[in-house]
Amino acid sequence: MADQQTAQPSTCCCGGEKTDEKLEKVKAAIENLKGLKGALIPVLHEVQDIYGYLPEDVLKLVSAELKMSLAEIYGVATFYSFFSLTPKGEHVIRVCMGTACYIKGAQGLLDRLSQELNVPVNGTTADNKFTLDATRCLGACGLAPVLTIGEKVYGRLTPNDVPKILKEYK
Repeated sequence: MADQQTAQPSTCCCGGEKTDEKLEKVKAAIENLKGLKGALIPVLHEVQDIYGYLPEDVLKLVSAELKMSLAEIYGVATFYSFFSLTPKGEHVIRVCMGTACYIKGAQGLLDRLSQELNVPVNGTTADNKFTLDATRCLGACGLAPVLTIGEKVYGRLTPNDVPKILKEYK
């Protein structure tokens, strides 16, 4: 099947010598996980950990190795918000837009971040330093409104807090 071709290092999306290294890590992860029932999600997590997103050519390799259609893989990858089919910035900013955060001003945070970074929601800055995402719930309602940058949680924020927070990452 054309959709199940094996990705070749020379055609991989990320170019350079590191590509071979990354592809070898993906192949090792697939080999370790492919015998497990429900291996697809752990494999996709590994691919995203290695590349920062799910490159199409690597998904073709996953398709071939797990003997799954590319359509089925895309169905899973697009269903779960954790997965990304496009490259993300070095720092991913997620603003909670759940009910508690929204009521307490999350839209103002999102607007200020978009303005400060000069990037639309779900966009990545030109220098690939930041990706700005709106998300449904971060599970920290008591700290509303909340945003995360990587694993760090910031709570009880106002739009005026945004420049100080961004300064930590510039």
